[in-house]
Amino acid sequence: MTKSIKSAIVIGATGLVGRELLQQLNQIQDCEKITAVVRHEDPKLNSLKKVQQFILEDFLLLNDEDVNGYSHAFSCLGTTLKKAGSKQNFYIIDYEINAHFADLFESAQTHYLLISALGANAKSRIFYNKVKGELEQHIQGLNLEYVSILRPSLLLGERPERRLLEDMTQKLYQKLSHWVPDTFKYKPVTAAQVAHTMVEAAQTQTEKFEIYDNLCIQNSKRGK
Repeated sequence: MTKSIKSAIVIGATGLVGRELLQQLNQIQDCEKITAVVRHEDPKLNSLKKVQQFILEDFLLLNDEDVNGYSHAFSCLGTTLKKAGSKQNFYIIDYEINAHFADLFESAQTHYLLISALGANAKSRIFYNKVKGELEQHIQGLNLEYVSILRPSLLLGERPERRLLEDMTQKLYQKLSHWVPDTFKYKPVTAAQVAHTMVEAAQTQTEKFEIYDNLCIQNSKRGK
């Protein structure tokens, strides 16, 4: 049984995908309430009429009352080892906060959607992929009404902060993109495509648990 997006709460709302997701949710006629959990007020979000900002310095302080009553919960929160500054900080952001957010929706009538990553594997020797895989395992073990996990490859778009390696990769890809077939599973995707896939999953998923791989995200018409 599908469920329309009546109300949504989003963490990672000021990131590349989070901002795009808020814009798309704001355009859904039936969506009455959108809450963006942010560490500091973001003036750019004030232009989105349905979006309310919930300011909380430490996302681990989110509680049951804060998230009660939402039809959908979107987790777009993620960072890089370089930006986090250490493996410990990366683990707190990418695993602990996301896991805590998901825990709050156990036994609730809420569809939980997470942006993971292509290559997520709890047994991986690559720390980034290992953490993503461990988070997926944790979420699969929870009693959630619906779960959608997206595994995008490199994300294309203008980030609020500089990521040198990703910026270089984007420029290289733009020069070579016409040589990359649509069936290539590692093909970069846009933030708009990822957000659109999340919205589609939120509105149409009927299975209790679904993984949307990078090829699925590539097929999203919006943002190409």
